[in-house]
Amino acid sequence: MSNPKHTLFWMTLFLGVVAIVGALIHKPLISAFMANWVFNLLILGVLIVGIALTYRQVFVLFPELKWVAQFRTGHAGLSVVQEPKLLKPLARQLGEDATKDRFTLSTLSLRTVLDGIHSRMDEQREITRYFISLLVFLGLLGTFWGLLGTINSVGQVITGLDMSQEDFGKVFAELQEGLLTPLEGMGTAFSSSLLGLGGSLILGFLDIQAGHAQNRFYDGLEEWLTGVTNLVDRVDSEKDLS
Repeated sequence: MSNPKHTLFWMTLFLGVVAIVGALIHKPLISAFMANWVFNLLILGVLIVGIALTYRQVFVLFPELKWVAQFRTGHAGLSVVQEPKLLKPLARQLGEDATKDRFTLSTLSLRTVLDGIHSRMDEQREITRYFISLLVFLGLLGTFWGLLGTINSVGQVITGLDMSQEDFGKVFAELQEGLLTPLEGMGTAFSSSLLGLGGSLILGFLDIQAGHAQNRFYDGLEEWLTGVTNLVDRVDSEKDLS
């Protein structure tokens, strides 16, 4: 089976590249973040939690691989190994055979076990996909929040202008001063969109890599179990013919 360490390497390398790019353009990023630091801090927190969940999807494969490796050796002592989480349907299906380090599985049981494992993997990935969508939603929410404040501020500036004054320089100065608040609202809108969409792209790439690791693990497990199941069926058929 494929080693998930390669996936962890590419995920960490990608985050390192993102960190380097962020360090090179840290000044505009800090300005954008401080435009609405409360809302943007929420987006950053969601991103960090999402990254931790994607790494967890890969780390949970190591105990499963250890369990499979211990099982395939055929040595005694499998019963003392901690019961796997993703492969729990397989461990339960083997039952007492697992403690004796023997393996028998029918074709129907194989399909049931693989479907159970696949559903468990999908459940884990659904959480990460939700966080990706949540980052996009928070970015759009910040955009509309900032635009709403901009519209209200522009309306107040327009209604507050006194066009009856003869000194148009003073009117222009009041207009210029009044537009500062709407511009702050635009900064809030676009900074939230920037961080939300950027965070969704980062988390999306990590989710793809974690999904590849899970798919390779599942494919290797399916090939192994299918080969063993065919062997069992063939032995049973030879016994029936004899």
